[in-house]
Amino acid sequence: MSQTDLETLPSPLTVLAEDELLLRDSVRQFAETTVRPLVRQMDEDAKMPRTLIDQLFDLGVMGIEIPEQYGGGGGRFFHSVMAVEALSRVDPSLGVLVDVQNTLVINALLRWASDDIKRRYLPQLASRCVGAYALSEAGSGSDAFALATRAVARDDEFVLTGRKLWITNGNEADLFIVFANVNPEAGYRGITAFLVERGFPGFAVGKKEDKLGIRASSTCELLFDECRVPATNVLGSVGQGYKVAIETLNEGRIGIGAQMIGLAQGALEHAVRYTKERKQFGRTIAEFQGVQFQLARAATELEAARLLVYNAARLRDAGKPFLHEAAMCKIFSSEVAEHVTSLAINLFGGYGFTKDYPVEKLYRDAKIGQIYEGTSNMQLLTIAKGMLG
Repeated sequence: MSQTDLETLPSPLTVLAEDELLLRDSVRQFAETTVRPLVRQMDEDAKMPRTLIDQLFDLGVMGIEIPEQYGGGGGRFFHSVMAVEALSRVDPSLGVLVDVQNTLVINALLRWASDDIKRRYLPQLASRCVGAYALSEAGSGSDAFALATRAVARDDEFVLTGRKLWITNGNEADLFIVFANVNPEAGYRGITAFLVERGFPGFAVGKKEDKLGIRASSTCELLFDECRVPATNVLGSVGQGYKVAIETLNEGRIGIGAQMIGLAQGALEHAVRYTKERKQFGRTIAEFQGVQFQLARAATELEAARLLVYNAARLRDAGKPFLHEAAMCKIFSSEVAEHVTSLAINLFGGYGFTKDYPVEKLYRDAKIGQIYEGTSNMQLLTIAKGMLG
C-alpha cells in the first residue's frame, strides 16, 4: 500500500462520526437498562430469552449492513463492530450473537448471494430470522477444509450428509450457511456453501454444548441425514465455498476482536470502580501506586487493541486489504481481554472469585477469544506469512 493510500484512509485516531456515536450510545443504553439485569440468570440457565433477541431486532442491530430496500439499516461494517463492542461490554454472549448475524451470515449473503437469494432471505434476517455459520466439524477445526460433510446433486436439489460441531447460534437460528464437499476428489475445490432452513427434511439441531464461558450463547451440533436442499440455495456457485469461507472469516475475526475489547472494557470499568470503593490500611486501594500502575497498563493495552480493531474495520469499509490487520486485531484483543479480566479478578480479591461479582464471568467469557474463528496460532501464521512473503 502506498503512502498516498494510507493518507486517504480514515484514521482510527479520529473522533467517531456522529452516526457512529449515536449507534454506540443507543446500544450501550440498551445493554445497561435491558441486558445487564438478565446477565447472571442467562449465564446460569445457559439460555438467551427469545424476547431479548426480538428486542435486538427492534433495536436494528441484527441487520446493520442489510440495504434499506430489504428492511435493513443500510449501515457500514464499522457500525456492526461498534454494536458488538457495546453489547459485549455488558454480555459477550449477546455480542457474539450479533457478531455472527452481521459479520458472518449477512456479509456472506451480501457478497455471494444471487438476487433471488437476497430477495428471499435478507428481509427475514433483518426482521426476525437469526442466522448461523456452519463450517467446523470434529476433524475440521484449524484445518477448515478437511470437511467430511458431503453433498450429492440429485435432480434439482442437493442431498447433504454429515455432522457439524460448535455452531454458534445453533439453537436460535432458522437459517444456516452450511459448507459441504460435492467433489471430495477435488479437495477444497469441491467445497460448496448452502443455505439450509431449519425446517428442511433431514436437518436437525443436536446436542447443545455445556461451556466454560459465553454460556447464554448456544453452541450446538448440526445433523444432516440426507438433508434435501434446493439447488437454488447454493451460495455463490458450486465449488466456490472455500472462497466464501475464507473471505467471510476474515471479517468475522474483526467482529471477535470487537467482542474482546468490549468485554475487556467492561471488566476494566468494574475494576476501576471497585478499587475506588474498597479500603485497606485506611485508604482506598486505588490510592496505592501498585494498583494505579496495573490499571494504567491495562488501559493502555486495551486502547491499543481497540485501535487495531477499528483500523481493520476501517480498512474493510474503505475496500482496502485487511487480512493481516484482522489477524493482528483478533490475536491481540483476545490476549488483552484475558489479561484485563484476570487483573480485574485479582483486584477484587476473594470477591472476584465468586459469582456474586461480575468479573469472574467476564474472565470465563474471555477464553474463547483465542480459540474460535481461527486460533491464535493460525493468526500468527497468517501474520508471519504476510511478513515473510
